Amino acid sequence: MAEKAKKQKKIMSYQRRKSLYGYGFIGLWMMGTIMFFLIPLIKSLIYSLSDVKVSPGSIDTKFSGLKNYIYALNEDQYYTEYLGKALLETLWKTPLILIFSLFIAVILNQKFKGRTLARAIFFLPVIIATGPVFRIISNDMDRTGGVGGTQFSTMFSTDLIGELMQFLGIYGLSDKMNDMISAVADNIFGIVWSSGIQIIIFLAALQNIHPSVREAAEVEGATAWEFFWKITFPYVMPFILANFIYTVIDSFTSPMNQVMKRILEMKSEWSFGYASAMAWIYFAIVLAVIGVVSLLVSKLIYYEVE
Repeated sequence: MAEKAKKQKKIMSYQRRKSLYGYGFIGLWMMGTIMFFLIPLIKSLIYSLSDVKVSPGSIDTKFSGLKNYIYALNEDQYYTEYLGKALLETLWKTPLILIFSLFIAVILNQKFKGRTLARAIFFLPVIIATGPVFRIISNDMDRTGGVGGTQFSTMFSTDLIGELMQFLGIYGLSDKMNDMISAVADNIFGIVWSSGIQIIIFLAALQNIHPSVREAAEVEGATAWEFFWKITFPYVMPFILANFIYTVIDSFTSPMNQVMKRILEMKSEWSFGYASAMAWIYFAIVLAVIGVVSLLVSKLIYYEVE
């Protein structure tokens, strides 16, 4: 009985040590979350509801209610204009990124020579996707110290799509249609640049398809088109929602986003209260968009229950 009690005590002490290790790791995470996320978040909310005066060594706040919010929505024409552009750009760019990511993932999942190199090339933007690099490649040279008007690549700066449409004899399109086609063509590189993580997630989903499933489909005489819609697409559907949320957040926080530029501009002018109000409005809109679309998408996703 005494030996059994000693063994149980050792087991309990070992489990207690493991619990303490776990609490230790969680404690470090909690400290970082409180210090670098929750406290700044609360301060930002307080600033957004106050008139903030910055003096050497101190920040004075005076409660002003919704004054900053009302000014941002009703009087600041730049903020509302940029906000509408950001929402519209995200609306049409997100589906294109998801479709392109799935298409490339299906290709990279095939067996061919140089597959590893191809995967590395498509994932490379994730590693070097810093603000200055993206601005240089996107021909935004003025913000990176380059000479105004200098083009990094003429491939995306000339009206190649318009000239191609004229060459093919495509005329009579409406101005909105022309603008839409031009916008998509001008942002081809940005779409490719923003698809690295999504390709990896879709690729991980495709690799979960067991080879026996493909063999069974081939025995039944299924074509590649039927295999994609009947097997491949249902497998990746649960990952569409995750990729959608990531794509929306990545688009709203892009270094090229004009709303973010406007908020940082006000912050650099020491207008902490007004910048915080704009940030909170932006956060609420992004959260609402993600919530509504996630609810709609989740109803379309089929989860297989084993």
